[in-house]
Amino acid sequence: MTDSQVPENRGKLARRTVLMASGAAVTAVGVGGALSVNASAQEAAPRTPASAETCYTLTSELVEGPYYIDADKIRRDITEDQEGIPLTLELKVIDADTCKPLRNAAVDIWHCSATGVYSGYESSGNGGGGPAPTGPPPSGTPTGEPPTGGPGGGGGGHQEPTDDDRFLRGTWHTDRHGHVTFKTVFPGWYQGRAVHIHTKVHVDGTWTDAGYEGGHTCHTGQFFFDEKSVLASAEVAPYSTNTSTRTTLTEDTIYPQNGHTGGLLYLKYDKRNIAKGVRAHLTMGVAPDETHDSSDTQPSPSASPSAS
Repeated sequence: MTDSQVPENRGKLARRTVLMASGAAVTAVGVGGALSVNASAQEAAPRTPASAETCYTLTSELVEGPYYIDADKIRRDITEDQEGIPLTLELKVIDADTCKPLRNAAVDIWHCSATGVYSGYESSGNGGGGPAPTGPPPSGTPTGEPPTGGPGGGGGGHQEPTDDDRFLRGTWHTDRHGHVTFKTVFPGWYQGRAVHIHTKVHVDGTWTDAGYEGGHTCHTGQFFFDEKSVLASAEVAPYSTNTSTRTTLTEDTIYPQNGHTGGLLYLKYDKRNIAKGVRAHLTMGVAPDETHDSSDTQPSPSASPSAS
């Protein structure tokens, strides 16, 4: 992390400091480790040549949710000891106006476990709505109206962590082509939300030996998975033990229903055996000169304030 971006006006930038993970932990996750998945996803997602690339619309700004923790894990492999279908998430971050890649941007991702539990909030249980589920899996595709209550006690605003665990959370920097890759597991679900991953993009800060300092948040969003992939994952343990009412993508009140612009991921996996691994990718168009944190991105009026 020798490259850095120096803020042009430090007085106007909200300070944001993250702690660097141990050198051994970061070194252990090399490029090969970050890209490794099982048989079905060995080939990297195709890259669009720069000469053929067209400008993108802005990726939708979405609510941060109550379970964000200012990143203290600078790493590409965020799996830790969590069980689940291996997921490689490849992102490209570009300036939506110029189509130029954003170099050295800090990208955060965080999501729940296969059984719907967020690290740092384990005492809140499944998505903040009680203990992690046990027993037989739900059958069929959810029907009826979207849940209105959402996970109990979730709250629309930020909640303070209740424990020190940080699995399935991490931050890494984009390379000179705007690319960043994370290794994790396919997320599970909890009542009130479709399967999703949260993300933030920070720019104009500086990478130091201590981590990432300064800068501002230019994008707060979420990534989503199509129904076929979620239904396939539900047949695999430990997802198959999750008895929480599942919200479909079309029922979700936070997903803007606008496809890849809204965060819907491109997926590649063995349709006969998703347990081998999933590779997901997406290009994110952001406005680096703007600030988009949790204060200016709220769910739609019909969304439950506790299901984020």
